[in-house]
Amino acid sequence: MTRLNNLTKAPPYVVDNAIKTLGDNLRTARLRRNLTLDDVAEKIGTGRRVVADAEKGKPTTATAVYVALLWTYDLIGPWSALADPADDSEGLSLSESRERGRRSPRKELDDDF
Repeated sequence: MTRLNNLTKAPPYVVDNAIKTLGDNLRTARLRRNLTLDDVAEKIGTGRRVVADAEKGKPTTATAVYVALLWTYDLIGPWSALADPADDSEGLSLSESRERGRRSPRKELDDDF
């Protein structure tokens, strides 16, 4: 539990910045659609403050809130591509190198009895 608290209280800079950028982007999407915090909160079934916290990029805001907001603004498409294993070049490379190391040389079958 302590580690989770440390992550939400003081996330690494890159993580904190990414969440804040997402929050800013969600706020921009809401304003462009001329929606209020209350409109959006009602649509996703939560309170106004939760939506405001997401827009501020608070790390304690549930992932479901961010995903619901993306859905609300019809921006959820890119979410499904996040961490796509097919696009993980480093992971694919590491996996292939491990597989090469595990393979044993093929033995030729013979018909000598």
